[in-house]
Amino acid sequence: MPADRRPESTDGDADPGAVAALVTAPEGGAPPVGRDAVEIRPDGVEGDRYRRGDGHFQLDGCAVTLVAAEALDAVREETGIDVSDGRHRRNVVVEGFGAGMDPLLDATVAVGDALLRPTRRRPPCAHVEELAGEGGLASALRNRGGLCCDVVEPGRVAVGDAVTLREADPRTAGAAIADRLAEREASGGETSERADDRGGRRHSTPE
Repeated sequence: MPADRRPESTDGDADPGAVAALVTAPEGGAPPVGRDAVEIRPDGVEGDRYRRGDGHFQLDGCAVTLVAAEALDAVREETGIDVSDGRHRRNVVVEGFGAGMDPLLDATVAVGDALLRPTRRRPPCAHVEELAGEGGLASALRNRGGLCCDVVEPGRVAVGDAVTLREADPRTAGAAIADRLAEREASGGETSERADDRGGRRHSTPE
């Protein structure tokens, strides 16, 4: 899908993001495989090494990993390293949320038919750099190496599917609620003052 296009939601509003690519690896150290679609199960991506229990960092494994298309583009522009063939070793390449995907962290995110919750950042490591055969890749992906996700609801995900925020992270949601309450209190205070003012004028009018 071209970077300047986004899928549209059923109500006609443009969705903020999309699945740009899908990648699995059948076992630890195996070459990445680009996929048109995958099934996300409660414990990971069908056909991926971490769901099979064969990931290199299995004790610190993620059910599903995301990385930003914007991060991969930036790395290519800055260093000439192109890992768009999947050598970044993340499962889902997402476009539309910035290189660090900050809006997605701790939120509930609809990715195709699945619901995911990114719980922490997934910084690159020397092992990824070694497998990719690209010196400097780990450094280039620092602070934009992707997110580690829990599966809230399993489902099918295909390239081109929409990626949307279903629920904001608790901090953002709490701030939004606080703002609405503050606006409501301010509005209510103004209404009471106007009512008191009108009442005062009525009492001061001679009968």
